[in-house]
Amino acid sequence: MGRLTEAVKHILIVNVILFLATQMYGDQMYQWLSLWFPKNGNFQWWQVVSHMFMHGNLMHIAFNMYALWAFGTPLERVWGRNKFLFFYFSAGLGSALLHTGVNYYLFSEGLNALVNAGMTEQQVLDIISKGQYSPDWYNVASRSTIENFLSAYNTPVVGASGAIYGILVAFAFMYSEAKLMLIFLPVPIKAKYFVPLLLAVDLFFGIGNVNTGIAHFAHIGGALIGFIMMWYWKKNEFNKNRWD
Repeated sequence: MGRLTEAVKHILIVNVILFLATQMYGDQMYQWLSLWFPKNGNFQWWQVVSHMFMHGNLMHIAFNMYALWAFGTPLERVWGRNKFLFFYFSAGLGSALLHTGVNYYLFSEGLNALVNAGMTEQQVLDIISKGQYSPDWYNVASRSTIENFLSAYNTPVVGASGAIYGILVAFAFMYSEAKLMLIFLPVPIKAKYFVPLLLAVDLFFGIGNVNTGIAHFAHIGGALIGFIMMWYWKKNEFNKNRWD
């Protein structure tokens, strides 16, 4: 931890600037920079990166930026700026990929049910693109199937959490014996147990389709890419090299 390192500092600054901008131009900023489902008319290619710098509320950005500082700083000191940035954005992109992949599955499941009931794909897309739906759809498929279908299309994702989860995994690799604490469980836990515990919670809520307002599979995607990279670097002793 300690004093901010260069990459961590600049990532933090950009996040804060965009958060303040959303307080003034909220809806428009979220429409432009959040990550929308690819079939949604609001989707733009740059959102796979820009969503990492958007946050829903003060608590959201506060937790993410604290974690960036606390866990990212020691990693950047060891790796150097360029290697840290490569890892950070790789985890963030992996997060977006898995989140979108899960949404594509949920969207396809609902769409196929409606098409099998006699609608065309274009008819369905025309309806949901206007922010509408038909109550009759709940007679075609289960409520959870239709709600997941609508949520996948209509709900954008924001936040640095996927990249942060990659950073957490890297920290657990490099500082496995460091003791950390959860706010709701104020007992010191070694990083090598702490991070898997967080992921198990995300996996539980994600697979259970529990509506918590959190993109659990985005967390898992960032952590998965972080794990793969750290495993590869460790296996090839690549983790010891700095990219200055």
